[in-house]
Amino acid sequence: MPRKLIKKFMPDERKLKANRYLSWLGSHIHDPNLWHLTRKSVSRAFFVGLFCAFIPLPSQMLIAAVASLFMRSNLPISVSLVWLTNPLTIPPMFYFAYWVGTLIIGVDVVAIDFELSFHWLKAELDHIWLPLIVGSLVCSIVSGTLGYLLMQRFWVWHVNKSWRNRKGRKFSLLKSKAVKSSPSDTDDIEANQTEPPKPPNPTSDEHNADSKKPE
Repeated sequence: MPRKLIKKFMPDERKLKANRYLSWLGSHIHDPNLWHLTRKSVSRAFFVGLFCAFIPLPSQMLIAAVASLFMRSNLPISVSLVWLTNPLTIPPMFYFAYWVGTLIIGVDVVAIDFELSFHWLKAELDHIWLPLIVGSLVCSIVSGTLGYLLMQRFWVWHVNKSWRNRKGRKFSLLKSKAVKSSPSDTDDIEANQTEPPKPPNPTSDEHNADSKKPE
């Protein structure tokens, strides 16, 4: 099942519950519905995480956590996908979002060094806020929708693959049992085939011939 595969890449549940940035959620963070691994909860988590990853604000993880509460998505996956935006990926991701926004609005592109911090937002937001917000919103919707649909397809494909593998193993087991039980039957058949035919009983033939003679 996909659960076993996804669990390998999920962050530790205890560490997330103890995270100081999520502690303000209080008892809501212990809701079991936020930790279940189902096709719906995981697909929604991909939408939430990828959507929030393109939000040009430093508090992306908090936004993803709140969104997961309302959408009943898997909290660890929703929060962990936000970490796609890090000091290495922030410049290309948000420059691409800004470029998309300039294409939609129809303004010229300005060379900017992107840095996801309140200081940078305060200094640069007056110049680029509209194309950045428009481009980020478009990238959020597109990436979140693609993540949701791809996870839906991957889940169905993985379940079907697991079912086919189980069916193949069951068929192989039955076949191996049949092979183990067949030699005794084949030996009997071969013994009957190799046994020479019995010669006709002359006594019986003569008796039959005599019985057919007229008296």
